[in-house]
Amino acid sequence: MDFARQQRDPTRHLIGIAFVILIHALVIYALLTGLGSKVIEVIKKPLNATIIEEIKVPPPPPPPPPPPKKMVEQPKIQPPPQPYVPPPDIPPPVAPTQPVISAPTTVAPTEPVVIQPPVVEAPPAPPPKPAIRQGVSCPKRDAPTFPREAMRAKVEKGKVDAILTIDERGNVNDVRIVSADPPRVFDRVVKETLTEWKCVADGTKYQASVEINFTLKEE
Repeated sequence: MDFARQQRDPTRHLIGIAFVILIHALVIYALLTGLGSKVIEVIKKPLNATIIEEIKVPPPPPPPPPPPKKMVEQPKIQPPPQPYVPPPDIPPPVAPTQPVISAPTTVAPTEPVVIQPPVVEAPPAPPPKPAIRQGVSCPKRDAPTFPREAMRAKVEKGKVDAILTIDERGNVNDVRIVSADPPRVFDRVVKETLTEWKCVADGTKYQASVEINFTLKEE
């Protein structure tokens, strides 16, 4: 028989109910016969409580006073007797003598020795740069074109000598014509073209001489 059937069994329920009824009957019988009143009287009897006082321990006796300090007297030391010192002998007075004047001696002062510092020779100065340099290195140098005026004048070749003034940055600030063959034919073209040149910077302003040759090329 499984647990579910055991729970549904009416016989088990009847046994439980009968046990509960039996317990109630015993309680009612005890109340009727006076057992309950005796239990109540036992509970109602006064309870005697005795308070025990705490036993106080007597305080300890005070410590004995310290013994008095013994004063030890130091023996007095008498100073030693001072030795007898005889009085100093006073010499008899001496008659004053005439002062002796001696000729003063002059000592020539010695001249201090001066040590001259070693002479350091200055390095030789670099040779002076020429006032006008012959030729110049210019990374940007466009050749001047053959002018139309020279073509009309039937000039087929020419030469121009010029002096360039170059600043610290390598820019051409001035172009001065020194000589031209034929004269005044190529001057304007040379000045306009050489002013646009960019030369090597030297850190200083300098002048350079250049020569420009013109040749008419037949097309």
